[in-house]
Amino acid sequence: MNTEQLIAAFLSGSPHAVVGASRKRDKYGNKVLRAYLQNRRVVFPVHPSLDEIEGLAAFRDLASLPQAVHGVSIITPPPVTERVIAEAVQLGLKYLWMQPGAESEQAVELAQQAGLHVIWGGPCILVALRFREDA
Repeated sequence: MNTEQLIAAFLSGSPHAVVGASRKRDKYGNKVLRAYLQNRRVVFPVHPSLDEIEGLAAFRDLASLPQAVHGVSIITPPPVTERVIAEAVQLGLKYLWMQPGAESEQAVELAQQAGLHVIWGGPCILVALRFREDA
């Protein structure tokens, strides 16, 4: 699949998780979470030490989510991303979107070797979901 097809497949299902979600509205982890909410999508914030973000219950890791997710947006430093990929593989998840800056060669290689559909290297979900900063 090319990048456009990967993005369409990623966005075609529900729900999604945002790993690296943040309470700080100027951080991309918060902006990505709000982009899902603005588009009326079911989304679960994932953060290792927060209980709530943007009025939603937050979960410590992907394994703690209340249901399986279709896709995962990752907004974390590359070493954390590599751990997230390993967890996603273990859970049998299929669609991952590493936001710009979250990717590493090792994370991409791990995801691709596991047969996951992975978006990386530039496209940002904020553009795909037409995020509005003022909303």
